[in-house]
Amino acid sequence: MQIRLLTIGQKMPAWVEQGYQEYAKRFPRDFRLELVEVAAAKRGKNADIARITEQEGQALLAQIKPSDWVVVLDVKGKNFSTPQLAENIEHWQQHHPSVVLLVGGPEGLSRECIARANQKWSLSGLTFPHPMVRVIVAEALYRAWSVTVNHPYHRE
Repeated sequence: MQIRLLTIGQKMPAWVEQGYQEYAKRFPRDFRLELVEVAAAKRGKNADIARITEQEGQALLAQIKPSDWVVVLDVKGKNFSTPQLAENIEHWQQHHPSVVLLVGGPEGLSRECIARANQKWSLSGLTFPHPMVRVIVAEALYRAWSVTVNHPYHRE
């Protein structure tokens, strides 16, 4: 199974890169987590945020194949416990060999990205900086994966 984490923004701080890599490298070869960074549009004082979000959304959508199962990270999505996320992973493994997770930029995802979603996932009712979401998602996926294989990483 392959999960691609499509995110807006490049050249993240070292702690973001290190945090993400710490979890991504732990997955086995048959369960890959790949980060795909899409350049953020330039923002200025009088930037047209709606146009920027649309532009970034088109760049994300260009990375998606018709057969991909698309999960958007959205505050209005479903909030999963670790065991529930593990159930989702098992479902994805059985039915969707290629899963794409979409993470928007500072203003979120475009309407088109949300419309393309097969599933919506909310990490929390809190708002996180979009670079931090990479680390949180990688850890959450690793923890949930560990539940699916009875690895001792997750304890209840």
